[in-house]
Amino acid sequence: MVIEVKVPQKGSLFKNNSNVCVGSGRMGLALQKEYMDHLKIVQEKIHFRYIRCHGLFCDDVGIYREYSNDNQTIPFYNFTYLDRIIDGFLESGIRPFLELGFMPEKLKSGDRTVFYWKANVTPPSSYEKWAKLISVTLNHLIERYGREEVITWPIEVWNEPNIGFWAGTMAEYFKLYEYSAKAVKEVDQRIQVGGPAICGVNTEYWLRSFFEHCIKNKLPLDFVTRHCYTANRPIMQPCSEFIYHTLEEPTNMIRELKETREIMSDYPEIAHLPLHITEFNSSYVPRCPVHDTTFNAAYIARILSEAGEYADSYSYWTFSDVFEEMDVPPSVFHGGFGLIALNSIKKPTFYTFEFFSKAGKELLYRDENIIVTKDSDKYVIIGWHWHDVREKLPAQEKKYRLLLPSIAPQVLLIKREVGGSHANPLQTWSNMGKPRTLNKGQREILRASAEPLQTDKKLYQNNGIYEIEVSIPCNHLCMLEIIPVNDMTKNYLGFDLREFYGLDS
Repeated sequence: MVIEVKVPQKGSLFKNNSNVCVGSGRMGLALQKEYMDHLKIVQEKIHFRYIRCHGLFCDDVGIYREYSNDNQTIPFYNFTYLDRIIDGFLESGIRPFLELGFMPEKLKSGDRTVFYWKANVTPPSSYEKWAKLISVTLNHLIERYGREEVITWPIEVWNEPNIGFWAGTMAEYFKLYEYSAKAVKEVDQRIQVGGPAICGVNTEYWLRSFFEHCIKNKLPLDFVTRHCYTANRPIMQPCSEFIYHTLEEPTNMIRELKETREIMSDYPEIAHLPLHITEFNSSYVPRCPVHDTTFNAAYIARILSEAGEYADSYSYWTFSDVFEEMDVPPSVFHGGFGLIALNSIKKPTFYTFEFFSKAGKELLYRDENIIVTKDSDKYVIIGWHWHDVREKLPAQEKKYRLLLPSIAPQVLLIKREVGGSHANPLQTWSNMGKPRTLNKGQREILRASAEPLQTDKKLYQNNGIYEIEVSIPCNHLCMLEIIPVNDMTKNYLGFDLREFYGLDS
């Protein structure tokens, strides 16, 4: 069946926040060359505005130290690595979305840690010293980068305190938030601070309790943060280095965003605040092969097509597979979260974000599989078709016949496609025999295999209408750009493509 869509002349604002922020592993990874190489790649094509990392205060960044002198404990603040990291971010055209965590060794109240790199998740042994650490760090950043710059960096208090990333109680998190938020505002009232950075466990209870605590105690709260993943419980397989899930519909994340907005609307002091999804993805495990697939590219596209209606940012977790929560990655493709695999190989979902970064500001049409947008001088159409091939029923191609109002007598139609054997380096890697490490030749092959198929043709109006056929196979993603052409052919004497190729000149 072909769906015919008569696209209107005028539309509404497309609330596209897909490149506001992106996630990262711990901040200390920015000291690795490959991490910064990957950041350069995403910034060249996607242009994220902010980056959110764990581990600002972890000991591999090395900010907080204590020394004893004459039986006195003297704090020492070392910003050598932090300066190097922030310099690198700003040089890459991206600002930090600062997450306050985890606990430095000298401020911990216990030994509970998470991740391969042992992030300490216990409350501070001294909340006063924790607050001082925040204020000294922010004042250093202001001195180095300028006050007007640093006040544009949002600050989130901790990470997922409603599960194992916080060893304290809810009440202790609220205490941490109070000390942290007040410390931020004492540095500069204009710096935005928020939380509670929860994941999808007891969401409503945590949000309402947090809102009511902030309102009752008149605590600073400039934005609300939470995380969204759409995977069900892992399917554990014996003797496997990979973890698999069944997945919810991508619209379940949209539903969660709506529900979060509805909860916020019950509190007049909260209702108008920005909502930032500071982590989202399909699976929440960095060993799930779904992250490396063309399925994921199409699946995430459905989320990006509508999430901006409810959230002011939605930060894909993560931009790079330089990531070590479950040990050092054991192979180039291992199910990592990143948009870019090790060896600087773009994954299919990289193009989901690149395509949406090119979307027009005006929304003309949207449904479950396609979005039509427009700027003053061009159309951008993005189509996707995700289907879990583990289901028994086959998926039929999605077919559209789009009728678009003319923007110029002659235009160029460019189509880029992800799916099948195009922009699918996971398939090529499998064809290679799944090498653990890559030699130079294998890297070149995989990087080339990661590029989409690009085709183009001339397009002419007919009675003020362009007629375009769009077919989207199962687990494919595509982008069509329609760009006006200033045809200069007549300026070239005797140039005729038909002479050799039989093409329209």
